[in-house]
Amino acid sequence: MKTVEFDTFKMAYEEAGSGIPILFIHGYPLNRQMWRPQLEQIPSVAHVITPDLRGHGDSTPTDGIYSMDLLAEDCVNLLDRLNIHQKIVLCGLSMGGYVSFAFARKYADRLAALILTSTRAAPDTEEAKLNRQRSMEIAQAQGIDPIIEAMLPRVLSPTTLQNRPSLVETVRQIMRRTSLQAILGDLQGMMERIDSRPYLNQINVPTLIIHGMEDPIIPIEEAQAMQQSIPNCRLILIEQAGHLPNLEAVERFNQAVREFLETL
Repeated sequence: MKTVEFDTFKMAYEEAGSGIPILFIHGYPLNRQMWRPQLEQIPSVAHVITPDLRGHGDSTPTDGIYSMDLLAEDCVNLLDRLNIHQKIVLCGLSMGGYVSFAFARKYADRLAALILTSTRAAPDTEEAKLNRQRSMEIAQAQGIDPIIEAMLPRVLSPTTLQNRPSLVETVRQIMRRTSLQAILGDLQGMMERIDSRPYLNQINVPTLIIHGMEDPIIPIEEAQAMQQSIPNCRLILIEQAGHLPNLEAVERFNQAVREFLETL
């Protein structure tokens, strides 16, 4: 693990390999450890960077809203500190995908390609906003454990939940390293994020969408809709994977990423 000090917080990250830089942005309420299989296997073809977003894992928390624009800015600041000024591949999962959309809008000149995993371009529905509000109230009253236990069956496929207890426990332990400030900041940031659908046809870099066929959170139709709106975009659906295909189907996910990188 390495860290960089910013004005308001310390950001932890890991890196490995050389070649084209690929920045993996984790989802909610996770951290860089969810990318462990990618950090171990993708460096043969790229320079892999896996940060902890503020308040997650080993990065220190800050109070307030963790807007998607703010988290994208944190990622750009990390790249600057690492003296990475060439164009990067950005891989964001779920909330990391929302951060990727913000990054693509604000820092398009820094992108070589996009990998959107288990994410959607649409904003929260009113029902989703209410659910996030309830989650914030639960977290403030009872801490993060009820949030984690509610999330586990939503991020993993029924196949994984039934047959892979060790992976379920691994994900639980990753989630437990999220601060209360990050839970609250993420929920509010996701709740207030803009609609990215009008920007999809402006994405002018090669794009790969990876989606688990058993994703309980985001229907496949949302991935298909994004593919139809983004120019030069490919969609890969992974069987027996839910919201975390990079952990549930490591070989298939890594193969898809490696093959995509080879086309750039």
